[in-house]
Amino acid sequence: MAMTLAQLHKHLGGPELKPVYLIAGEEHLLALEAADAVRARARALGYGEREVLDVEANFDWDALARAGASLSLFAARRLIDLRLPSGRPGKDGAEAIGAYCAAPPPDTVLLITATQWSREQEKTAWVASVERVGAYAPAWPMTREELPDWIAARMAARGLRADRAAVEALAARVEGNSLAAAQEIDKLALLTGGAPIDADTLEELVADSARFDVFKLTDAALAGDAARALRVLDGLRAEGEAVPALMGMVLYQLQLLARLAAADQPAAVFRAERIWPAREAVYRKALARAERTHWETCLLQAARIDRISKGRGTGDAWRELERLLLAMARPGVLGLRAEG
Repeated sequence: MAMTLAQLHKHLGGPELKPVYLIAGEEHLLALEAADAVRARARALGYGEREVLDVEANFDWDALARAGASLSLFAARRLIDLRLPSGRPGKDGAEAIGAYCAAPPPDTVLLITATQWSREQEKTAWVASVERVGAYAPAWPMTREELPDWIAARMAARGLRADRAAVEALAARVEGNSLAAAQEIDKLALLTGGAPIDADTLEELVADSARFDVFKLTDAALAGDAARALRVLDGLRAEGEAVPALMGMVLYQLQLLARLAAADQPAAVFRAERIWPAREAVYRKALARAERTHWETCLLQAARIDRISKGRGTGDAWRELERLLLAMARPGVLGLRAEG
C-alpha cells in the first residue's frame, strides 16, 4: 500500500531506514523534497557513501546489481540513488529492480525517483516488489482544494501567522504552482518579521506568480470552471499572447472531444491517444455535460475564431473565444454561431 508523503516524513524520524524507497510523481517540488529528506536521514544514520545511477537510453541495468554487490570503500553504509525520470524501467529494468528487492544487500538503501508517473504505473510488478521490502510514496499533483491547506501548513512551518483569507489569496495567485508558492512563502518569512499576515498585507508583498498558459485555459473549460477559464484568458491577454497562438490547443482539445463523443467505445480512443487515466477523468466529466452535437458545434466555432484571429473573418476574436470557453464549461448557457 502506498505511503503518503506525510507518513514518509514521519517514518524518517524513526531509528532505521527501509532497504528501498520509491518516490514518484509530477508534483516535482514535493517529490524533490521527499527524496532530499530520505538522503538527509540516510546521512544522519551513517550512510556515508552515495552512488548515483542515471537511467537514460541504453542504460545497463546490470549496473544496479553491481552497485548492490560491490563493497563500500569509504563507509559501512551506503545509498544507491537510482534516477528513473520516465518511471518506466522497461522489461530489463523491471526485472533488475525486482531481483534487487528479492534480496536487498545489507547496510544499503536504494532510493528510486521518477518525475513522470500515472496510476497505471503504480500497479506494475516492479512497484509491488518495492512495496514488499520498502516504501512507495507518490507525489500526486495537488488539487485546487488541497493547495490552500498545503500553503497554510508550509506557512506555519516557516513561522508565519497568516489568516485564511491570506492563504486563499496566495493560492489564487500561484495558480497551482507549488514551487512558486514555496518561493513566495520563503520571501514572506524574510519580509514580515513574524507579524500577522492578512489578505491586504499579502497583496502588497507577493508578486503575481500565476502561470497562465493555454493548458490551464483548456483544463479549466473542460472541468466546467468558467470563471477560472476567463481569468486565465485575461491573464494570457495581459501577458501579450495572441489568439492564433491559443487556438491550436483549443482546436486539438475540441477535436479529441468530438472523436470521443462520436465513438461507440471511448475507452479505445483513450488508449489510441495514449491518454493517462488522470486525464481521462477530465474528458469524461466534459462529455457528461453535453451531447456529441454540442462539441461538434464548439469545434466549428473554434475554427471560425481561428479564421477571425488571422484576418479571414469578421468579429472580435477575444470576445468570441470568451463565448466559446463559456460554452465548453457550461453547455447551453450561450448559443454558438458556427458560420462565418
